[in-house]
Amino acid sequence: MDANEKIIDTFATRVRQMILQYHDVVKENGELYAMVDERDAEIRRLQAEVRQLQNDYKSLKTARMLEVSDTDLDTAKRKVNKLIRDVDKCITLLSEQQ
Repeated sequence: MDANEKIIDTFATRVRQMILQYHDVVKENGELYAMVDERDAEIRRLQAEVRQLQNDYKSLKTARMLEVSDTDLDTAKRKVNKLIRDVDKCITLLSEQQ
């Protein structure tokens, strides 16, 4: 083999190696794009879940405020009823004194 044939063989070998590396890089690139797409989908799903949970939390806070208000209303009714009974007792006592 003369020098030119050696150079051509070496060049052909290097080209084949580069082609193999190119195919490996293309495959890896496709896998990485697929991973990015999966991550993007997961991010969108989690963002939707966060929005839903925030809405649920707001609803729960509102319901809790209404529940507290109902309890306060019941307490207020009991206090008014007690005051009415006290006033009735006073009226009865005053009526008996006359």
